[in-house]
Amino acid sequence: MGPGTDMYRQQILDHYKNPRNYGELEDADIEHVGENPMCGDTIKMFLKLADDGDTIAGVSFIGDGCAISQASASMLSGELRGKSLEEVRGMEREDIEEMLGVDLSPMRVKCAVLAEKVAKDGIAIHQGDKDLEETTTE
Repeated sequence: MGPGTDMYRQQILDHYKNPRNYGELEDADIEHVGENPMCGDTIKMFLKLADDGDTIAGVSFIGDGCAISQASASMLSGELRGKSLEEVRGMEREDIEEMLGVDLSPMRVKCAVLAEKVAKDGIAIHQGDKDLEETTTE
């Protein structure tokens, strides 16, 4: 853990207690739900596309779970706006860890990446990959 870790922990707690972009997005073009059965986390992401059909214009989420999963969803919801669908599909686990700013144990990584995985799987289904019907981080 490096300098500033306490600041990141406070940021995670703030996003958990005061989530940004929380709620259903009524006119979403993409909706997808996923869960982490090991921890009991559930997240449903809502993505609204811009007129170009490729840029994310709006993001929201609903869910329940541990502080890491919910804070990650809150933080990610702000990061996704303005990105292309391919940029989101290209995100890596390291991007989420960097966004959170803390070292995560292997069990916590699954909590942290749930929202990102839900968004990516929802986009994949939207783009025609019908094999992805549910998202889990087992």
